[in-house]
Formats: sequence, structure tokens, C-alpha cells
Amino acid sequence: MEYNTSRSKMNISEYGRNIQKMIEYIMSIDDRDRRNQLARATINVMGQLNPHLRDVSDFKHKLWDHLFIMSDFKLDVDSPYPTPSPEILTRKPERLEYSANDITFRHYGRHIERIIEKACEMEEGQEKQALIKLIANHLKKSFLTWSRDSVSDEEIASHLEVLSGGKLKLTDNIRLNNTTDILSKQKRKKFPGKSSNGKSHNYKGKKN
Repeated sequence: MEYNTSRSKMNISEYGRNIQKMIEYIMSIDDRDRRNQLARATINVMGQLNPHLRDVSDFKHKLWDHLFIMSDFKLDVDSPYPTPSPEILTRKPERLEYSANDITFRHYGRHIERIIEKACEMEEGQEKQALIKLIANHLKKSFLTWSRDSVSDEEIASHLEVLSGGKLKLTDNIRLNNTTDILSKQKRKKFPGKSSNGKSHNYKGKKN
């Protein structure tokens, strides 16, 4: 009987012991052409055993890297990709760079700020005023989603001015959507099938 303690180390256990043994067998072959042939066959089997890797960018490249890692970087075959070095196992992932730009009101998000920038570039007219109203209503909806408290149109108008650098202003004749209506719609989306009084709608017909 063969115990795990006496077996060779598996650097990538997901492929199983049989693949590990196959790689060790390939390493023992003197004929290079034969090694290359078996290495390509092993790559195909590895791909079939891990179909989820097909969604990974550079699928074949990843399999060849795994082949060399499982051989402890001792397998001497011709790879279609650069042969990885042992440092690949200890290399730290690259640090993600985040935007240094601060968002004035985080609950509104970056996208609405970009829309506001585009609105500022528009020529004055009905189309621009209609867009300003849509933006203001979106700000109000976002604010109520974030805080669930009442907010005045004056406060939303103030936020719009800040976000636009004073270039966009709500005129006195613009009326935003009612706070109660906005909260009611949000509640219906969260709890579909219920009326405004919290009771479930009865869709079944009454019995005679």
C-alpha cells in the first residue's frame, strides 16, 4: 500500500495524483520528442479536468504554467509560451491603482458627476433644462435611497450647484418628484406584491 507521506509533493492538487504521476513519468523519458508529445497530451487532459479554466484569459498559457509548477520546474519540454520560473509562486500581485479624485458626495457616485460635466457643456435651452431636471430628480432619489430621510428640493438644488461648480441651477418653476412618491416606489420594488399600507395584494377571485 502506498501512503501519502511516501508520495511526491503535489504543488497543484486540483489535477489529481494521476496527472502528477504522468508528469513524473514524462520527466523520466530521455527522448525529447516523446516528452513533448506526452506533455501536449497531458495539457489536453488537464484542460478537460478543469473546464472552469476556459473562462480564464490565456487558458492554454495557464495550463502550461501549471504543468511546469507540478514538475517543480524540472520538466524539460518545448512550451509554446515562456517557461515560468519558481519566483512565480512567491510573486506578489500587482497593486491596484485607485483613482485619486475625491467624490464630493459619495452617495451620488462618480457616474452622475460625469453626466453633470456633460450637462455643463450643453448650450442653454429647453433640452438642457430638461436634463437638469432629470439629474436633480436622480440626485433626490439617490439621496433618499442612501438616507431614507426627507430631503428638500432646496437642498438638492444646493448639491447640484456644488457638483456643477455653480454652472447648473434649478429654476423656480422646476418641481422635483415628491419625496413620498419616491419612497413608495422604492418600497414597492423592495417588497413587490404589497400595497402602500403594507398588506399583500389578493389576486385570487372571491368565492361565490
